[in-house]
Amino acid sequence: MLKIKSFVFSPIQENTYLLYNEFNNCIIIDPGCYFDAEKEQLTQFIKQSGLVAKMLLNTHCHLDHVFGNKYVAETYTLTPQIHSKEKVVLEFAPTSGLMYNLPFDNYTGDFIFLKEGDKIVLVKDELTVIEAPGHSPGHICFYCEAQNFLIGGDVLFNRSIGRTDLPGGNHGQLIKNIKEKLLVLPGETVVYSGHGPATTIGEEKRENPYLV
Repeated sequence: MLKIKSFVFSPIQENTYLLYNEFNNCIIIDPGCYFDAEKEQLTQFIKQSGLVAKMLLNTHCHLDHVFGNKYVAETYTLTPQIHSKEKVVLEFAPTSGLMYNLPFDNYTGDFIFLKEGDKIVLVKDELTVIEAPGHSPGHICFYCEAQNFLIGGDVLFNRSIGRTDLPGGNHGQLIKNIKEKLLVLPGETVVYSGHGPATTIGEEKRENPYLV
């Protein structure tokens, strides 16, 4: 069974997620650690919990979700797993960083590309990849059917949705994917978003003003 540890990192207040199980294996999702102290916080939790980092996943590659990609990849000898359409987004991320006065060293190297329906397996636990572009061109979510939760990135928030005014954004596409890919999940599914508090599919179907 997966446990979920969240960290809020960087001036952009991004949620980084660590998923780990009873076999002491873990997955790092969207490492947004920007400052050295944040990188240390992440690695200390992994070390003190006796965990072995097995995978590095990105829901998408906007700068706030990849600040720590290079550090995590090098520290744990991991190859980032992303959607192929996010590679160009990642390459642009340092330019975005300069625009926000947040320069950083970007990851350069190999990738494992993920697509709709792919399975992420961590011993006995499994996540399914859901493609949900609109906030970014290759945005994906990670759904755990057995435990009713979704690592959703910047698609669906508590009473809000991802912004679509960034390069590659598409409002109509985002709304369509939320309704056709996410709102069809069980209402009790917990959504762990890229920013802000967790919510549930049921709550957002009833109360999200962007989905009326």
